[in-house]
Amino acid sequence: MDISVVVPVYNEKDSIAALGEAIHSALSAMDSSYEVILVDDGSDDGSWEALTTAAGRHPRFKLIRLRRNFGQTAALSAGFAAARGKVVVTMDADLQNPPGDIPKLMAKIEEGYDVVSGWRKDRHDRFLDRRLPSMIGNWLIARMTGVDLHDYGCTLKAYRKEIVENLQLYGEMHRFIPALASWVGGRLAEVEVGHSPRRFGKSKYGIGRTTRVILDLLTVKFLLRYSAHPIQIFGKIGILFGAPGFLMAALFLFAHLAYNFLGMECMAGLVEISRRPAWTVMPFMLILFCMQFISMGLLAELQIRTYHESQGKPTYVIKETVDPSDG
Repeated sequence: MDISVVVPVYNEKDSIAALGEAIHSALSAMDSSYEVILVDDGSDDGSWEALTTAAGRHPRFKLIRLRRNFGQTAALSAGFAAARGKVVVTMDADLQNPPGDIPKLMAKIEEGYDVVSGWRKDRHDRFLDRRLPSMIGNWLIARMTGVDLHDYGCTLKAYRKEIVENLQLYGEMHRFIPALASWVGGRLAEVEVGHSPRRFGKSKYGIGRTTRVILDLLTVKFLLRYSAHPIQIFGKIGILFGAPGFLMAALFLFAHLAYNFLGMECMAGLVEISRRPAWTVMPFMLILFCMQFISMGLLAELQIRTYHESQGKPTYVIKETVDPSDG
């Protein structure tokens, strides 16, 4: 199987017939074997019946029905697990991204790229609640991950199967797959794709989703940079608290010794400050915070080692091997 197209579907009954025809038209014109996996993410508007009708019309369509609405990330994960193609293409069911752009993505994959992301350069969506949050999100993701893509939110993407087959996705993390792929050494490219106004139904996305994306972005940032050595981030935060704490404690101690035993009147002001309850407690609180964060880092290090060793999961990813003994 050359291509697996994975389409999450949630309450898109009206678009499914047109979607099926558009996908079939685009893929049948290509000289590649393909399958289309449509994942019904707990739709309650009759989408499943429309999907079964489309599958009856197109034999290469495969359907998966989830028991309830788990979200787009879970639906894509179900599709990835079922995909048999060497390349997995993802797209939405609302036909805002035309299936006719799939050959563009495949052409880039054939150039040697591992992930090809669509870029809705001329986007036809409302500005305030769709495009503006997307622009902010794209900027934040690019800055925090170091993977500079224009449009992380575009579902129309192509992945080599080995990139997605071992991914464990949660929350809203499907949009971060390019960053995760870059972390394991995948080559990324971006191509402009078409974008049309929504013809059927209504959007399931809104500005309220931005908070969830930001929280998942923090998770991805941690996974990309500190998953192998969590002590690095917790230890740095601990030092940030501990350094001024130790400095203040040492300064107050010196001031008391200098004033009481050496008669240095210039230290009287500092001694008076150190006797105020808030200033007396502050150094010890900062040192306590330091110890807590370092302890959290050490516990996280133990958990990371348990995670890798219990599963036999390596801390590296091999791209290919060459063994002359294989003949």
